[in-house]
Amino acid sequence: MKAMLLAAGRGERMRPLTDTCPKPLLKVRGRPLIVWHVLNLVRAGITEIVINHAHLGGMIEEALGDGSRYGASIVYSAEGTALETAGGIAKARHLLGEEPFIAIAADIWCPHFDFAAATETLPDNDVWGNPLPLDARDVAWLYLVKNPTHNPGGDFALHSFSIANEGEDKHTFSGIGVYRPQMFDAITPGEAAKLAPLLREYAARGQVGGEVWRGDWLDVGTPERLAQLNAPYDKGNRP
Repeated sequence: MKAMLLAAGRGERMRPLTDTCPKPLLKVRGRPLIVWHVLNLVRAGITEIVINHAHLGGMIEEALGDGSRYGASIVYSAEGTALETAGGIAKARHLLGEEPFIAIAADIWCPHFDFAAATETLPDNDVWGNPLPLDARDVAWLYLVKNPTHNPGGDFALHSFSIANEGEDKHTFSGIGVYRPQMFDAITPGEAAKLAPLLREYAARGQVGGEVWRGDWLDVGTPERLAQLNAPYDKGNRP
């Protein structure tokens, strides 16, 4: 399985830090956010990585290079202007191949996420080994987390490992998902497109699965959250 690290966002809420440093290169506990993901992917045996970038993207390429120092093989998809998540994936479609891939928002912190388990999602066959019809196969598998204070209403409900747009007990999308590349084929490469409407369209068809990740996770979206992660460790400041 290949992985795509989504690193093209401007990071407006992180200014002025992101005026001179792309958000994925901001350091948490001495290590750039994006490097936490690269190392975790490699530990899981996922070494082929695509990274998209826009704002100060050259700094990301300079910092990570071809990935060999981490045991990875990294290629880049440069966007002059950020194309949103689905648009960025569509532009990098030719680099991702035809098999399901995992995509991770580069500005989240989840140091112990089990990427190896993610490779077992989106099967083509049922539990008895029989091929599933194309319209019965999940096209995406999302990892949800407990709702943080900045998103108390959540994004999706989960009904027996099936993602639903509506429901009483909603969770927040973590920014980590496994996708079939074909779900992005209708987006013209270079066109900006958001991921959420696409996910909701397929969820309405019953073709999005998912589960809840209960380990450490934080959307490092503000200088305050970054400072929280980098503060001396104690139970009172743990995210």
